[in-house]
Parts: sequence; C-alpha cells; structure tokens
Amino acid sequence: MPAPQLPLLPRTVAQAHQARHVLTVPGDVELDEIEVLALSRFSATRWDVVPAGILPGNVAGAPQGRRAQGNEVGVLRVSRHAVINGPYQPVGDGFDLGMPPGAAMAFDVVCHRERGEPPFPGGGDRDGIGRAFAQGMPEREERRLIEWLVAVARRLGGSLRLDVGGFWDAPGVPTAPRGAGIVLTPDAGAAIDMTVYSDVWLDPQAAYAILHKVHPRTRLHMEGKEWGGPPQGIADKPLYPGDPLDPELRKRIHAAADDYDIKALTGPRVLDGYGLVVELDVDGIVSIEISGEEKLPRLLRGLPWAEQGAVRYWVHWAPHDLAESQQEFPAMELRVARKRAAELVVRLAAAIHDAAGGEVADEDGFLVDPADL
Repeated sequence: MPAPQLPLLPRTVAQAHQARHVLTVPGDVELDEIEVLALSRFSATRWDVVPAGILPGNVAGAPQGRRAQGNEVGVLRVSRHAVINGPYQPVGDGFDLGMPPGAAMAFDVVCHRERGEPPFPGGGDRDGIGRAFAQGMPEREERRLIEWLVAVARRLGGSLRLDVGGFWDAPGVPTAPRGAGIVLTPDAGAAIDMTVYSDVWLDPQAAYAILHKVHPRTRLHMEGKEWGGPPQGIADKPLYPGDPLDPELRKRIHAAADDYDIKALTGPRVLDGYGLVVELDVDGIVSIEISGEEKLPRLLRGLPWAEQGAVRYWVHWAPHDLAESQQEFPAMELRVARKRAAELVVRLAAAIHDAAGGEVADEDGFLVDPADL
C-alpha cells in the first residue's frame, strides 16, 4: 500500500507547450536513489523544493532549495525546462493512472514537448520508445529525458506511462495535443554490458590469467594482419582523371608518407588497447575491451584517480542474432542466451574489479556497488 502521507497525483501539472510523463517505482526505492540517478546523467540537477524524505547534507549532493511544507512534494530540476515532481501516491486524484500494480510512489515528469519524425520503419526498438512515440520521436532535451527515464525504470524495477499530456486535465485547462499514453516496463535483463573504470592497467597476460579462471574459453584477441604497404606504382598515378597535381610533387608526398610509415612500423610498439573474447557457442560471444578513456561517468569526474581519465574495461555481449536482440520482446531463445551471458558478464566484471579496483558502471552509465556483483 502507498504511504498514506503522500498526496494523490494531480490532474494538471503541464502547460500547453509541455510534455508530461509518469514514472512509478516499488516501495524499496529511496528518494535519494532518484537524485543520484539524475546526477549521474544531468549536470544541472538540483532540488528546487526538497521533499521530506531527503535529509540535509545527504550523500547524493544535488544543490538544495527550500524544504517542502506540509503535504507539498519535491521538485527535482534536471535542466532548465525539465522537472520531476514527487513523490506522489501511484493513484490519480479522481482518475486511474493505468499503470501496472505493485508501485509505491509516482513521479510526474514535465519538460518541453519536442517531437520529430516517426521512428524509422524496420529498425530495432529494444526499449519500446518507438512504440510509445509512433507519431513522432522525441528530440533533443525530451529525447535525453525519455532515455534516462527508461534507464531509471529498468534500474529500479519501475514502469513508465509516456506522453500523457491532456489525459487527465481538468475541464477548461489548455493542454498540448493528447498523447499516446503508452505504458512501458523496461526489462532489466535487456541491458547486460558492464564497464570497470580503474587507474590500474592490467597487461594482457595478467588479464588473461585472471579471466581464464572465470571461464576456460577466455583467449586473448590481439591477432593483427600484416600490411604490405601501398600498391606498387601508386605514386605515378593521378588521384583522379584530370588531377592537376605536379607528378614530381606527388612522388615527394608519397615518399614522405612512406618514410613516416616506416618509422612508425620499425619503432617501439606502444600498446594502448587490447581485447579478450569468450566464445559461448549458441549464446554468442562475450568480449572484454581494454583501453584508455577520458569520457567517464559523471559521478567519477573530479575524483583524484580519474582526473586524467581512466582505464576502461568494457565487458560486452554480442549475440549471434543482433537484430533479434534489439526487439522489445525478443524470442525465448534469445532471452535464455542473454540470461546465461549476463551471468558471465557479471562474473568477469567482478574479477576485473577485484584485480584492478576502481568503479563499476552498468550499460546505462549508472554506478553499481561492487558488493552487488
């Protein structure tokens, strides 16, 4: 049952130019989890109105405005034009939300309505966004917000009802065009890739020794292909018919390029990335790609060990049927393979973290407690 002190979801919160979306979450979700997930994606996140469930000086760290009074809900601003109001009871004030059962809190999400063309026919729609916006896909800020809401619902076990503008507004209130109001319950099993960020570089043999213990089919994937250089006589040919470049100048340019290539190929090799693979027969392939990375999840930026970037260990599943994996409701065979691969992805990420330390992020860029792996 929803907490009795929470107010009912109101009929009207959006203006005519705005879009409205609803997020519901189960009872084991804390308010600061919503805040942390917003901070993970949006740099402008701040509380305009701090709800009763957020304590002063909490660890999440979003700037805080005034405290909510009485039965007032919080207002979490994630950008100039996008706010998350709540929490409310998952019950409308005189209307039915039309959401799946099991929710304990609801959040009213309001942003500018920005729509473009319908989804490309025949493309993948793993998260159902194309189905929810069949008349015109969200763009720019609304698109970023929708993708974040899907990731949040997937992470917290929640549901969304997207594009509900005009659904429950009181009579006489000007609204945007009535939306589709499609309900999505993102599948937590659809996003299984994980990334470990660390300041420790494991050389290929060390990584192989660690991950081979996790799965005996692990192998280094560093094979290259010898390059024989440019085709003979290419310096004597014009780039295209009528090329005005002087033939002698063309030869000097090619000679300089050859000298540069020879110097690079005969000099000491600098390893800036490598990979390992685990072949899983009918379940596809899990790859582990190791490289330097400067673009880190927002919550890692500014940490002393990550000021200059970090080493990125990306553990990625590649199914045999990529097109099927991008369907919102894939075949049972794909789901079974994905579940088995997900278990391996977690074990590989845990082994890397045990050896290299750092932080772990899920496929949506949200940090994961290593203890939960």
